[in-house]
Amino acid sequence: MDQIDRDILRELQRDGRLTNQELAQRVGLSASPCMRRVRQLEADGVIQGYRAVVNPEAVGRGFEVLVSIEVRRDRGTVEAFEEALQEIPDVIEAYRLFGSPGCLLRIAVADLKAYERLWIERLTALAGVTEVNSQIIMKRVKEPMGLPVDR
Repeated sequence: MDQIDRDILRELQRDGRLTNQELAQRVGLSASPCMRRVRQLEADGVIQGYRAVVNPEAVGRGFEVLVSIEVRRDRGTVEAFEEALQEIPDVIEAYRLFGSPGCLLRIAVADLKAYERLWIERLTALAGVTEVNSQIIMKRVKEPMGLPVDR
């Protein structure tokens, strides 16, 4: 990957809706070579997809919580727990961690009452869960803006 590829990645992370012509102009290429590079980055799995960034409040999910969960650490329990998480749409990110806690979740719901219901009915009921700790997000200080692509 050369500097032009990195420039393409940087621009697409800023605005995935750029036309090929706009992108080519920003990275100093003509349209055809730019399109070939983008297609190659997609084929190589460097670009994994394109998404819209949605305002959580606009869709009734402005209350976000970071949740650390301890799960019994045997293979079957961990696999069942991770599979069950896939069925909970309020869990918008989930990470298995080394050490404690064993799992970190990012949850988006409407309000505290909705989170309490999720906590009682779903999170604490998951097989193997031994502990659930919640940190309510007060303010998002830095928005996700993509990965740094410079070396």
